[in-house]
Amino acid sequence: MHQPKTPAISGEEKQSKSERLEARLTFEQKELLQWAADLEGRSLTDFVVSHAQSAALRTIENRTIIKLDREDSIAFVESLLNPPDLEDDDPLARAIARYQESQEIS
Repeated sequence: MHQPKTPAISGEEKQSKSERLEARLTFEQKELLQWAADLEGRSLTDFVVSHAQSAALRTIENRTIIKLDREDSIAFVESLLNPPDLEDDDPLARAIARYQESQEIS
């Protein structure tokens, strides 16, 4: 999965812009975008790139950050503070033992 560096979202970009993005639009779509860009006093390109970047960052955040409600947060912390007893043949118990052994070697 491609995970590019998160670009700066505030201020003007100082680096040169060498990449290109093209899109096919209907006349109505372009007119709508141009109208919105005019209302913000921006070029069409600046408007589209800025809003596409904001939408991309929101999408990435929504798909990669897990948000828990209060009840789930309490249950999560409780399980970390008081983990359940594991049987010796439990895969998690074996993984923990392997990890602890690797730390002793280092």
